[in-house]
Amino acid sequence: MASILLLHSMYGLRPAVHQAAERLRADGHEVHVPDLYDGRVVETAEEGIAIKEEIGRDELLKRAVAAAAPFTDQGLVYAGFSLGGALAQNLALADGKARGLLLMHGTSDIADDASTEIPVQLHVADHDTYEPVDWLNAWYLRMSRAGADVEIFRYRGAGHLFTDPGLPDHDAEAADRAWTIARSFITDL
Repeated sequence: MASILLLHSMYGLRPAVHQAAERLRADGHEVHVPDLYDGRVVETAEEGIAIKEEIGRDELLKRAVAAAAPFTDQGLVYAGFSLGGALAQNLALADGKARGLLLMHGTSDIADDASTEIPVQLHVADHDTYEPVDWLNAWYLRMSRAGADVEIFRYRGAGHLFTDPGLPDHDAEAADRAWTIARSFITDL
């Protein structure tokens, strides 16, 4: 059983995040789902970007750190959707006890001196405008250079947040495939 910190996307703590948490709990994992937006949930990317900018990246990271703090001695698996994935990546790379990193739809930059041996799995739409191919290739190389064991799964034809059934990006087939792979990844940690 893993202890997982699951961080939401720029859309806020949507029902799809709770559904993902329940899916992982059904596998026997302990899942923590903080609300980094203080209850705000939006329907469009533009609204999500506005909230993200209003709160600010540094404050969002502080909130994510505070949410993780009570559980870091357990060896957390960090996971997140898009913006939440970027935050989860930052937390995982800074936590020497991290057990793994599951990224759904999002990554973050990596410091040149980053060092980790955690397993990392990324699920991303192929030709995602938020995660361009050149960026992902460079991200993979930097993450590998840092020592992570990285797997990337790309989903053709899917939209950015293809695992969220409440958004236009949803792709049921890609989401089912991604969750099958991701659940196995977490179980094997």
